[in-house]
Amino acid sequence: MGARPTALLVGLSAPPNLDLTWTDALADGLQDEAALVRASVVGGDVTAADVIIVSVTALGDLGGRPPITRGGAGTGDHVVVIGRLGWAAAGLALLEAGRSDHPLVAAHRRPDVAYDAAFAMRAGADVTAMIDVSDGLFADLAHIATASGVSIHVDSRRLEVAPEVAAAAAELGIDPALLVAAGGDDHAFAATIRGEVPPGVAVIGIVVDPDPARPPVTFTDRETPENGGHEHFAVS
Repeated sequence: MGARPTALLVGLSAPPNLDLTWTDALADGLQDEAALVRASVVGGDVTAADVIIVSVTALGDLGGRPPITRGGAGTGDHVVVIGRLGWAAAGLALLEAGRSDHPLVAAHRRPDVAYDAAFAMRAGADVTAMIDVSDGLFADLAHIATASGVSIHVDSRRLEVAPEVAAAAAELGIDPALLVAAGGDDHAFAATIRGEVPPGVAVIGIVVDPDPARPPVTFTDRETPENGGHEHFAVS
């Protein structure tokens, strides 16, 4: 919510016979990722369970600033993205296709998050709403639109499809734009900005007045994705 990360609390449930090399690797990974934002694991809890469950609570310091919520976007705000999109979804699709040796699989297993760029945007712009793109760009922009009582119009021509993602999509026979618009787990940052947009921040759309007759998020030059991303409470 615009805070500087300070600490993590980790709850781990695991079978008693879990190999310690697994837990050592988990601890190393948590430490390495937290170090990227100068945070650390400061506590948590461990308990027995039939399956592995990891629950992480992140704590942060706003430095006296108000938090950035999903509900602050207003008509006329720019819609922007920081970080890469479609990489993790491409990696997952390759895994599901039996291509565990493909380089893009690493993007699914360990996302490359643009922490510093997000901090810089927070400091250098009037950010009115913000969210990390974990459910998919379409789904997460819809969270902002719904919470803010607005609609969001995305110019699909401005959605960058990396050559690596385009090549993987061609290999798998899937639409690369769908990986970018609906694929999650890259943990990019989507935000709305009022006024001037800082250099290096990609503008992909605009916030408009709500239209009850249309979805909360619409795209230029293409249909709204039928699979709009991950739904936490969807019934399969």
